[in-house]
Amino acid sequence: MAAPASKVEVRLSAEERAALERLVHTGTHPAHATRRARILLKADAAGPDPWPDERIAQALDINRMTVSRARAQFAAEGLDAALHKKKVKDRQYRKLDGQQEARLIALACSQPPEGQARWTMKLLADRLVELEVVENIDPSTVWRALQKTSSSRG
Repeated sequence: MAAPASKVEVRLSAEERAALERLVHTGTHPAHATRRARILLKADAAGPDPWPDERIAQALDINRMTVSRARAQFAAEGLDAALHKKKVKDRQYRKLDGQQEARLIALACSQPPEGQARWTMKLLADRLVELEVVENIDPSTVWRALQKTSSSRG
């Protein structure tokens, strides 16, 4: 029984094919990029022998859906997008660096403000903003930073 044809056809230009051949055969490249390059080379409808997804998956020892996604991404976004992983857009960076954490700990170990029996996370957050250690900070971030310390505030 013949393998069903893939829904997305990959047609590489001569330049794209040459670039993929170079990527596969030279230098050190991320495994993800090399695997995607091999998929695209084998799937190329304009190439000497286009393979169906199942055959590519079996030859490269990967899942058929990986081949299908590589084809679809190439067709939708182009060669660069198909080869390289996207950068994470919404990455959460640390709110406090080491120096700012040290200022927070020193503040937490100091005497609480007038009229307060002890520091609260809200008071600490407000004071860090007031002292211009940070532009803004949530009390839960203050709490997490203090949780990481091994020193006792008591």
